[in-house]
Amino acid sequence: MHFTLRFDELKMTNPAIQNDFSYYRRTISRMRINNLSADAGNEVNNELANRMSLFYASATPMLKTLSDATSKFVSDNPDLPTENTTDCLSTMASVCKVMLDTPEYRSRFTSEETVLFCLRVMVGVIILFDHVHPAGAFVKTSNIDMKGCIRVLKEQPPSSVEGLLNALRYTTKHLNDEATSKQIKTMLQPN
Repeated sequence: MHFTLRFDELKMTNPAIQNDFSYYRRTISRMRINNLSADAGNEVNNELANRMSLFYASATPMLKTLSDATSKFVSDNPDLPTENTTDCLSTMASVCKVMLDTPEYRSRFTSEETVLFCLRVMVGVIILFDHVHPAGAFVKTSNIDMKGCIRVLKEQPPSSVEGLLNALRYTTKHLNDEATSKQIKTMLQPN
C-alpha cells in the first residue's frame, strides 16, 4: 500500500510523464516509418505501449489497479463474505490512525518516513474500503472513523499530506454521495 501511494504521488507531481511517453511513441513511430530503427529489441511494442498509456492516463494508476483487483476479487468470490475484506481493511485503517493519533504510540516514531508510511497505508486502505464496501467509507455505519482519520491527516504538515488528501478527495467512489455527512465533505474541502 505504501508503494502504491508513493508511486501515485510521484506520478501526480510529475505530470510530464504522459507527455514524455507520448513523445517517445511518436518518435518510435517516425523511426519505423523511415526505417531508422536500428535497435528494435529495445522498443516497446504497440500493444504494451497502448496499455502503458491507459495505465498512466489515470490520476492514480497504481491505486486504480489495486482497487480494481480488490473489487474483482470480492466479486469473483461470492462464497467469501465481503465483510471479511472490509473488516480487514477497516482494521488496518484503525490501527494506523491509533498509531498516529495516540501520544504513547506516536512518540515511538522518530522518523518522519515512518509517519508517512502509516499515513499512506491508512489512506490506501480507506480508498480500497470505499471501493469494495457497497455503502463506502464515508457513511456513519462505516467501521472507519473517517473524521478521526481526516483529522490525523490535517494535523500533519500540509506539504507532506496534500497528495494523500487529494487521493481521498478524487479517487474515492462515495465521497459525494448523499449519505456522506456535510462535516466530512467540509473537512475534505481544499483550502
